[in-house]
Amino acid sequence: MDTKSKPNVLLITVDQWPGSLMGCAGHPVVMTPTLDQLAANGVRFTNAYSECPVCVPARRTLITGLSPASHGCRDNGNKPLPDVPTIAQSFRDAGYQAYAVGKMHLMNQRDRAGFDDIWVDEEGRGGEGIMQDDYELFLGDNGHPGQRFAGGMNNNQYCWRPWHLPEKLHVTNWAASLMSRMIKRRDKTKPGFWYLSFSHPHPPLAPLQAYLDMYRDKTPPEPYIGDWAKLDENTPLRVAERIYEKFAPPPHEIPDVLRAYYAHCTHIDHQIRTVIGTLRDEGLMRNTVIMFASDHGDMLGNHNYWAKDMMNEDSACVPMILCGAPIHGQTSDHRVDQRLAGLADIMPTLLDAAGLPIPDHCEGQSLLSNATREHIFCEWACEDRVNLMVRDARYKLIYFPRANQRLLFDMQEDPCELQNQAGNPELQEVQQQLEQTLIGCMAPEQREAWVTDGKLTGFPAGDPPQPGPSFGMEGQRGTHWPPLASR
Repeated sequence: MDTKSKPNVLLITVDQWPGSLMGCAGHPVVMTPTLDQLAANGVRFTNAYSECPVCVPARRTLITGLSPASHGCRDNGNKPLPDVPTIAQSFRDAGYQAYAVGKMHLMNQRDRAGFDDIWVDEEGRGGEGIMQDDYELFLGDNGHPGQRFAGGMNNNQYCWRPWHLPEKLHVTNWAASLMSRMIKRRDKTKPGFWYLSFSHPHPPLAPLQAYLDMYRDKTPPEPYIGDWAKLDENTPLRVAERIYEKFAPPPHEIPDVLRAYYAHCTHIDHQIRTVIGTLRDEGLMRNTVIMFASDHGDMLGNHNYWAKDMMNEDSACVPMILCGAPIHGQTSDHRVDQRLAGLADIMPTLLDAAGLPIPDHCEGQSLLSNATREHIFCEWACEDRVNLMVRDARYKLIYFPRANQRLLFDMQEDPCELQNQAGNPELQEVQQQLEQTLIGCMAPEQREAWVTDGKLTGFPAGDPPQPGPSFGMEGQRGTHWPPLASR
């Protein structure tokens, strides 16, 4: 295949960034000038969802174009990739060079997943039996071996402090700098597919002091709480469990936690500028397609809970921006696209943007086409903590099989999901239709377990959630020098 006229493609992802957390999305505090500029030069998809809003399955969907049910991972457990061409392999088969930098979250950390090579940041998971990653090696090469977590922050909690090492050693700078170097080192006879995967704003919350200072005098919006999330007899059990879990900071610390989170976002935004600047310096901007997305979001205290794996907007709805001169006629500028979209759409969209064939196995659809979907289905299926979602153009149904509980929201009139309309007689037909759609989207084993005579019945509630200790201190990271002994 002649690739001389093919565009370069830069895919940028972040970890745990809600779709609402951008200036161009109307957020009143967070500063994202680069993302705002990308959106102004292309199209922003406002109803883009993570089909399974946790790290591992979301990323598998992104690189395979498959739904969680099809790629075999509906929770954060790690499994081998399915035997299908990945997005990187599809580009390479068409004559592209393909390189990745950052968080991949693959079962085999050194799995190339179709790329020519990957420089991996796996968030200090040496204690989980994973070999030392490239960012950890970088710290050692620069005189700080094993010191990534020496500041004492936790990978899944919302305590915070300023970054404890020099700015140039921050993982966000490392990722952007290494991607810029890869662009400069490209084979100029081939187009490039470059995947830059930042590991923040996912905790640990240790942003640079300079970015904390930018938010010192800013007042974050207070978290909002729906009528269904106030820990009373109407609160779904899974929601109550999530509120009881270990993530939430003390209420008086929430403004500072949010400032630290925003600081990570703005830091990433500014480092994206250095990569775009490299493209510009190399004369590649007018022949490069850029896409920005997140694997999932973070509730950030809304509805009384934090982190992800729920189907509410700040957890499941992700930012998604597409732009670039090679596709300008197909995307225009300053455009907001309200179609339902998912991470499975990224692979077919970028292949389509490059004029390449889309593999038959892809379940997503190219967002450069006029194709629409009547609904989108999302699921988190981890033991009894299951929650499923189906959403059409206006309404969203969230279903908890445990205790057979439901949430129904009118996303047009209630975009913050403050009022649960499940059981509202005026929306009975809407609810019944969404329930049947949900049943149709379920895997056969789910229908067998949770559906009786064509109706959702779920499974018994079991013991009510209770707060308790976390003796494992999950998410804590120690110093990684000397290297960890095998376990």
